Amino acid sequence: MSGVRHGGIYLAGTLVLSLLLMLLPLPTLLEPLKPYWPALVLTYWALESTDRISLGLAFTVGMAADLISGVLLGEQALRLTALVFIVLRVRPRLRFFRMWQQVLAVAALLLNDRLILLVVRLFAGESVPPLIWWGSPLVGAALWPFLFLLLDDLRSRLRIQ
Repeated sequence: MSGVRHGGIYLAGTLVLSLLLMLLPLPTLLEPLKPYWPALVLTYWALESTDRISLGLAFTVGMAADLISGVLLGEQALRLTALVFIVLRVRPRLRFFRMWQQVLAVAALLLNDRLILLVVRLFAGESVPPLIWWGSPLVGAALWPFLFLLLDDLRSRLRIQ
């Protein structure tokens, strides 16, 4: 029973940390390249622990991200819900990909997320972002192997299923 409780605490802790990393300020030039941490962490958990990840949790994390970052309410909730929906649908295949294949899949997921964000922001009346704005999904995909291995190592050390 304690493994279940520790697992819930670990899951919540990683999600809170991802929200805090999202708020981490970067120099103006690097800001468009900042990875979307909540998407990466939710992708990990959707791959490794489907019984704990749901569309409702993704929506809740997205609403929290909307509130703390001050963007259009529901924007990140929509993005994260769509991302988790896709990951849960392709999980049986994605889970057993080699790491380089997972990197490509995560890049595709993050590019899809950017496309959703672009559509939402264009409907909100914002202008088309610069080309560097599309670099964030590539940075997130490049960080995926390290994040995956870090979270997986911590999960195995804490003996969380």
